Amino acid sequence: MTLANITTPMLGFVGAAVIGRLGDAAALGAIALGAVIFDAIFWSFGALRMATAGLTAQAVGARDAAEVDRALARSLAAGLLAGLALVVLQVPLAALAVAISGASAAVQAGLATYFHIRIFSAPFVLANFAVLGSVLGRGRTDLGLLLQVAINAVNIALTLALVLGLNLGIAGAALATLCAEAAGLVLGLAVLRRLGARPFRVPLADIRDPAALRRTIAVNRDVVIRTLALVAGIVLFSALGARQGDAVLAANAVLWNLFLIGGFFLDGFATAAEALCGQAIGARDEADFRKAARLSLRWCLGFGAGVSLIALGLGHAFVDFVTTSADVRAVAYRYLPLAALAPCVAALPFAYDGIYIGATWTRAMRDLMLGALVAYGATLALVQSLGLGNAGLWLAFLSFLAARGIGQALAYPGLARRTFDGAPA
Repeated sequence: MTLANITTPMLGFVGAAVIGRLGDAAALGAIALGAVIFDAIFWSFGALRMATAGLTAQAVGARDAAEVDRALARSLAAGLLAGLALVVLQVPLAALAVAISGASAAVQAGLATYFHIRIFSAPFVLANFAVLGSVLGRGRTDLGLLLQVAINAVNIALTLALVLGLNLGIAGAALATLCAEAAGLVLGLAVLRRLGARPFRVPLADIRDPAALRRTIAVNRDVVIRTLALVAGIVLFSALGARQGDAVLAANAVLWNLFLIGGFFLDGFATAAEALCGQAIGARDEADFRKAARLSLRWCLGFGAGVSLIALGLGHAFVDFVTTSADVRAVAYRYLPLAALAPCVAALPFAYDGIYIGATWTRAMRDLMLGALVAYGATLALVQSLGLGNAGLWLAFLSFLAARGIGQALAYPGLARRTFDGAPA
């Protein structure tokens, strides 16, 4: 699943790379900030993918095929409705995004163009979360790879055609992503049908079953709160960086994409842990659960260290590929060592995220994330008071990642013990 996850950040990265070749720092800043904002909005609904994967995996482990379809049907309905709501609310959402960005007038103008086109992808994106969660919960990471590669292949082709071929600039990049997400949903539903899924045949009464809804809502609620806390940390990082000028904003965007590529490698192992740990819980097999958890931790920690070393070695070449602006390159070089550490520090929370989601320990995930966010805020206040500037932002973000991983590691033994002893986790 690692290859599937590395394609995910390409949705924002491809647009940034193509626009970055034009040498316009404001345009690069606008599309990069727009990508961060949409990551923030869509990640806020990441519960659809994560909860669907966890609940599906447990249903698969319990050999309950009907519940697999019901979980998918509930998530598809929620995703489509939430996506349509985002489209309806696009005007106030765009105004809020521009207001909190703190960017220059030139960046804000480009951001508005990008936002009002890409927002129409919301129903497709959120429905795709449900589709991907169902596929991954079944343990079919090969098909998850197919879906993600297809979405990003369409996005790459259309971005090159619309931005470079037709000179549509920022609007072309946004339109390419919209079309790619729509194509991905069509393919995803076709793949699920081949797997025997029939979510549209699930009776409405089953979708609205009170007991099932209570569990689904509880899992989704906790993951939504956890994800909103994560998004708040990322948005705060971007907004504070934007206030230091267009060059810093653009440089942070380039380095952020470097981290995302490394992070989505790690997310591949976390995704595998979701399926394996969830299926072990559904089958009540403690030995398999602990084995899956150990493997996820080992692979994530080893890979995180390796990715950080690669980022340190090849980071300058990556920066040069993404942007031709001399000012942006100079700023990015300065903070590259800190950004390169992020995959290594993120390895522990990524691994535990997969374990916790598969086990549906979502209440603990929520509480630990909120605690890490408080620690992050305190660290930001400290580095700001010390006048550390953009270096302080990166140090605070690294502390945010570390606090999450350490908290999850400390809570894990007790949660595992209570789960297999029969007590609520």
